[in-house]
Amino acid sequence: MLVEVCANSLESAINAQKAGADRIELCSELGVGGITPSMGLIQRVRERLTIPVHVLIRPRSGHFTYSDAEFEVMKADIVACMELGVDGVVSGVLLRDFSVDVERTRQLVELAQPIHFTYHRAFDWVGDPLKALEQLEELGVDTILTSGGHASAEKGLEQLEDWQKKTYMTIMAGGGVSSSNAVGFKKIGLRAIHCSGTSFGNQLDVSGKIPMNSSKHLVEDRVALSHLDTLRSVVQAVK
Repeated sequence: MLVEVCANSLESAINAQKAGADRIELCSELGVGGITPSMGLIQRVRERLTIPVHVLIRPRSGHFTYSDAEFEVMKADIVACMELGVDGVVSGVLLRDFSVDVERTRQLVELAQPIHFTYHRAFDWVGDPLKALEQLEELGVDTILTSGGHASAEKGLEQLEDWQKKTYMTIMAGGGVSSSNAVGFKKIGLRAIHCSGTSFGNQLDVSGKIPMNSSKHLVEDRVALSHLDTLRSVVQAVK
C-alpha cells in the first residue's frame, strides 16, 4: 500500500523518507489545509529526497473557487514546479455551485502532463461525487485525495470503498489517518493513504508577546483581498 506523507518543511520531508514513506506531498500551512510551498523549499526538498515529491498547488486558504488572477498563479506554479523536476502536483478547482470546474481542471491536468496529477480534498465539497468521479477520470486525473466526504477518512470508509470500486483512479484516503486506523483502509481495498504524522516541537516561550496569528483571516467562505479604495485612502492621507 502506498503511503504518502503531507510534509510541511524540509525536516518533515526528510523524516518521511527515513520512515519509509513512498512519496510526499509538499505544502505549507497545514493549519488551513495547506497552500503552495515556496520555490526555495521545493528546490531543497528535491535535492535531498530520492522518493517522489508531489507539490500542492493552492494559492491561498479558504474555498476552492478561484479568481482569474489566482488561476494564473496556479498555472505559473505548475510550470515552476515542473522546471524544478517534481514528480507530481496536487490541486483542485470547484465552481460556485461546488461542482468540479471541468474546464479549469482540464487546463491544469494538461499543463502538468506527463507528471502525476492528484485532485485534492476539494473533492469532499462536491455535491455529486459519483458524477465528479466520472468527470475527473475523463480528464486524466491519476489520484483523488479524499476523506469520503466526511470530517475524517475513518468515518468515510463506506464511501471510500464504494468509490474505489467505481473508478480505475487511485482513491487515496486522507484526513485523520494514523497508525491506529491505517490498516482499515487497506482492508477495504484502497491502494494509498495520506497522513502528516504531525507533532509539535521547537517550543519557545512567547508569553507577554503580542499575537501574530489573526483569526479574522481564517475564513473559508470569503477571500481576503487588499481593497483598492482602502489602500488609496491610506496613501492619500500621507502623500
